[in-house]
Amino acid sequence: MRITDTSDLWWKNAVIYCLDVETYFDANGDGVGDFTGLAQRVDYLSELGVTCLWLMPFYPTPGKDDGYDVSDMYGVDPRLGDHGDVVELIRTAKDRGMRVIIDLIVNHTSDQHPWFKEARKSKDNPYRDYYVWRSDPPPDTSDQVVFPDKEDSIWEKDERTGEWYLHHFYRHQPDLNIANPKVQDAIASVMGFWLQLGVDGFRVDAVPFFLNDLGMSEHDKHDFSEPHAYLRALRQFLQRRSGDAILLGEVNVPFEDQVAFFGGRDGDELTMMFDFVGMQNIYLSMAREDARPLAQALRDRPLDQISPDSQYANFLRNHDELTLDKLTDAERQEVFAAFGPEPEMQLFGRGLKRRLPPMLGGDPRRLKMAYSLLFALPGTPVLFYGEEIGMGEDLDLPGRMAVRTPMQWTDEPGGGFSPAPASKLVAPVVTGGYGPEHVNVARSRHDPDSLLRHITLMAQRYRECPELGWGAFEVLDQPHHAVLAHRCTWDEASMVLLHNLGPEPVVVPLALEEDDGGTDLVDLLQEGRSRLDERGRVELPLDGYGYRWLRVMHPGDRRLP
Repeated sequence: MRITDTSDLWWKNAVIYCLDVETYFDANGDGVGDFTGLAQRVDYLSELGVTCLWLMPFYPTPGKDDGYDVSDMYGVDPRLGDHGDVVELIRTAKDRGMRVIIDLIVNHTSDQHPWFKEARKSKDNPYRDYYVWRSDPPPDTSDQVVFPDKEDSIWEKDERTGEWYLHHFYRHQPDLNIANPKVQDAIASVMGFWLQLGVDGFRVDAVPFFLNDLGMSEHDKHDFSEPHAYLRALRQFLQRRSGDAILLGEVNVPFEDQVAFFGGRDGDELTMMFDFVGMQNIYLSMAREDARPLAQALRDRPLDQISPDSQYANFLRNHDELTLDKLTDAERQEVFAAFGPEPEMQLFGRGLKRRLPPMLGGDPRRLKMAYSLLFALPGTPVLFYGEEIGMGEDLDLPGRMAVRTPMQWTDEPGGGFSPAPASKLVAPVVTGGYGPEHVNVARSRHDPDSLLRHITLMAQRYRECPELGWGAFEVLDQPHHAVLAHRCTWDEASMVLLHNLGPEPVVVPLALEEDDGGTDLVDLLQEGRSRLDERGRVELPLDGYGYRWLRVMHPGDRRLP
């Protein structure tokens, strides 16, 4: 007997859309996107099929790391609006059936945060222990920096007090001392504040870093001897305040290490995690036109060690560099050669600063196959703004900023993002073949063959198929290396999904071992059905870079085909 419904765990079949308020839509014409503008685009997002907005940082900031250097965790950057505008955006989104999650940045603060300003005044300041300090010169830590093009150590000397403070990221982002109970209480207060304003959870930044005890005193290490107990406490606090709110974690570690961050079979830590390993193997598979690396990554997910309520979030692109750090050096070079051969396309020696359409040469067949694959994978799909129309990157911009350019709404100057002159825009609009005169929402809405129409259909079909978010997963045997054939089954519902990562058409033979006669595979993306023979076998044609979503329909099945 089923004791839950698909609406109970809403994140299991959500469509998540990540955006940066400052680059999305400018309502007041000052060149900076704002909450008022975003609220005016909620209907567009609803039509796209988005069910959950993920807002990148919108807090007050000195602006040295695109908002991830936070100077007030309770505040709103005044360029973007105020708390009333945030509440109105949340209300508008929820009126359309959308939930809203926001970035929770608790590994570090800006060095302009009031806590750090106090902490560096003296060694006995009450806020000193809000951060991690050392009195002796640090060893060489150049191999531990996150941004090797900007930093050569994870320690920075504070000349005023003569001690060094820890910073895993930039030197202007000192790491918080998570072992300090006062810091822990402060983080809970921040979460409680935003939950009270109506958010539905948090995307938790850099989780493995803030659970690390590196540099802590022996006293702090003793108090923080079980970092995952703290993560469990955060989850418990979250659920006391809002029973269906989520923690979506940025945890780029191998599969075997991910189990602990989920909370194992108890599922009492992170609700969801991004599948970085799967994403990187998608690109390796596309580079080789061989689906086997992706198939193996999917098989390697430790699903038997985590709670059925836990979930993986699938993505093709996010707001950072497209990291390839979990591939071998040789595999990474294969992806570089296929999708980013020029040095200016690469970043930190481990990733790419490109969006997917330019990497695939704008080939609509490969793009549509890739996004069909994104929505067909077991788990929850996550889109980065602009993906739905095929936006490109600006390689002239430094680092991660290459993919954080203004949203392209129309072919007007400024891409319809803002009427302000180019010199006033928060970031340059992409130029060239992927500029707004060629790639924009208005054009895509009126083109029946556009990527926007395709992704809208994928989102609709995904929402109609709870098997994809909830079901058991298996890779199906078939002879073509370029093809990923998999099946998702939940209760009595089952789907077969085919994706050809190569250019050559093939016929895919499958043996599904259905033991009752009259079983059909009904195509959900076009007219047509295929009948299984008495042994449960079928042969399915598949175009080059083709894809098929097939619902398994038994006699008497009353689901819509």
